[in-house]
Amino acid sequence: MDIKDIIDQTSLKEKVKYNEEMSKYTSFKIGGKAEALIKITSIEELKEILLLAKKENINLTVIGNGSNILVKDSGIKGIVLKIDIKKFETIGEEIVVGAGNKMAEVAQKFLQNELTGFEELSGIPGTIGGAVRMNAGAHGKEIKDIVTKVIAIDYDGNLIEFSNEQMKFEYRNSIFSNGKYIICEIYFKTMLGKKEEISAKMEEYANWRKEHQPLELPNAGSTFKRGEDFITAKLIDEAGLKGYKIGGAQISTKHAGFIVNAQNATAQDVIDLIEYTKAKVYEKFQKNIELEIEIKE
Repeated sequence: MDIKDIIDQTSLKEKVKYNEEMSKYTSFKIGGKAEALIKITSIEELKEILLLAKKENINLTVIGNGSNILVKDSGIKGIVLKIDIKKFETIGEEIVVGAGNKMAEVAQKFLQNELTGFEELSGIPGTIGGAVRMNAGAHGKEIKDIVTKVIAIDYDGNLIEFSNEQMKFEYRNSIFSNGKYIICEIYFKTMLGKKEEISAKMEEYANWRKEHQPLELPNAGSTFKRGEDFITAKLIDEAGLKGYKIGGAQISTKHAGFIVNAQNATAQDVIDLIEYTKAKVYEKFQKNIELEIEIKE
């Protein structure tokens, strides 16, 4: 039985796209085809597909807004689950948000409700779920600083509640980075602020991003993690690699920590440039640099 016959047995059969170009779902605008792709809009849908995949031994790949991933040119076998669970509710002194809500959407909701604490994170691309998974951060703040709890699901379909402490947040890492759980809902602590001040801060951070990051070209955010005792982008720059190209992939001339899709780059162009950059930085500084983006296949 092929994957279409299997999915046709479920309530999700009308939502599936087969042989779907993943370049349409990544901020890099790169990637081969997904064998099957389903946009998941509820926990019930997610549970159904998880149980089906377990029963039929189908490979699952979970994505959010595709802003921190590189999909290989060969594409992705099995089912890609694009998590699009959306919610924004006030429960007591907390805000609960769906994992599929985009960071920018949530920042605007905080602004409209005169809630402070999200300003530094407002310009981060991607979804809330993706941001929690990798403990995204900017301007001295990480998402761990405002998350109180998360509702996630394991691959057996069990819903689990995690406290902030249980999420084991570290730099660009959390308990969810191991791929054993899928984030569904996130709870934030709230603090009242003044709308004008919140708006001014968000504008300040947005202008900083425009000035310092290559927003004009497709990319997946910062390609490499910061080192424990070094700034990776600085080393790449000092290795003379700013602007260096392989195929259509280029180290940004604006920020050496970003690899951009300068001209119809393939995933292999990006991978080759990543490996070249790693080798050159090690050769010059004896420092190993690590990827921040995830490679999917």
